[in-house]
Amino acid sequence: MQKENQACKFAPADRLLGVSEYYFSKKLKEVAQMNAEGKNVISLGIGSPDMPPSEDTIKTLCNSAWDTNGHGYQPYVGIPELRKAFAGWYHKWYDVELNPETEIQPLIGSKEGILHVTLAFINPGEQVLVPNPGYPTYTSLSKILGADVIYYDLKEKNGWMPDFETLEKMDLSRVKLMWTNYPNMPTGANATSELYEKLVDFARRKGIIIVNDNPYSFILNEKPLSILSVAGAKDCCIEFNSMSKSHNMPGWRIGMLASNAQFVQWILKVKSNIDSGMFRAMQLAAAKALEAEEDWYEGNNKNYRNRRLLAGKIMDTLGCKYDEKQVGMFLWGKIPNSCTEVEELTEKVLHQARVFITPGFIFGSNGARFIRISLCCKEDKLAEALKRIEAIV
Repeated sequence: MQKENQACKFAPADRLLGVSEYYFSKKLKEVAQMNAEGKNVISLGIGSPDMPPSEDTIKTLCNSAWDTNGHGYQPYVGIPELRKAFAGWYHKWYDVELNPETEIQPLIGSKEGILHVTLAFINPGEQVLVPNPGYPTYTSLSKILGADVIYYDLKEKNGWMPDFETLEKMDLSRVKLMWTNYPNMPTGANATSELYEKLVDFARRKGIIIVNDNPYSFILNEKPLSILSVAGAKDCCIEFNSMSKSHNMPGWRIGMLASNAQFVQWILKVKSNIDSGMFRAMQLAAAKALEAEEDWYEGNNKNYRNRRLLAGKIMDTLGCKYDEKQVGMFLWGKIPNSCTEVEELTEKVLHQARVFITPGFIFGSNGARFIRISLCCKEDKLAEALKRIEAIV
């Protein structure tokens, strides 16, 4: 006699009712099943850098791991070496002065930081401004934590920049946070000094905290910028940065946030009750990675430029239009009018050409007629993907 499934008698917390499993979590199961069936799918979906960190970074990790005193719990605030390295990196590349003792908080990746910042600043029922299109986690974590999500439009005709005239007309009385992400994902729109100045002015006048997610500023971008370079920005802004994209360390889960000392302290109060410090050897290796000179970043970008050319040919083959001025590790393109909807195209490419491309609707309704191609794929695989797609078009 089959036992009754006792789990069926339970129900999840109400907070799960407004969110679904992460798109890539679900879709990659389908891709894995296709690969198990021998279909050899080429994934151009996720932005997971496939190149290694610098040799010095890996050597530092290996050598530091032998330290018999380095395997215990580490400080919640991160080790001094890493905080100082982040401060030096911001000074060198962004011309931003940060106090490594009080204005920097290392993170186990930026995704963790979204959770901590929301918990530190948002009460249930308060509102957050989230870009459409934008990183889905801004929405899902806000909903899980009981915040009301208010979308603000990013549109192609405005260069994927916020429409400040529309924002000024909105009722913002319950808004506490505004998420921004420049250089932008998924659209590749670059940051400008003018944009950051407008955001800081907007934040100061409206009493809103701007959280700028800035992991893509070293990818195919001639001039990295930080919102914290604007005078007074630290008073009302928090910036995330990540070693996943800039230093080819996605699996290491090392990121950081920077802001004024009070904001950092409040976030630490949350973080210290949720997790512990990262392995010391990893932090020392990350500090070494941050010492990279321009030639290392240029070597990285040389590979991305070559891949970008192939991604552009895939877009052309699919009849998609894209902006040549995009930066970052993706290519964002608009599907042709002949397609009724984006999944008509992406599902055909997946099941007929065995190439996985991300449909833009997962980033919001303003991405409904766009696709995104990741450049985190070797040139030979991109060339093979192009060949397969050419065969079905």
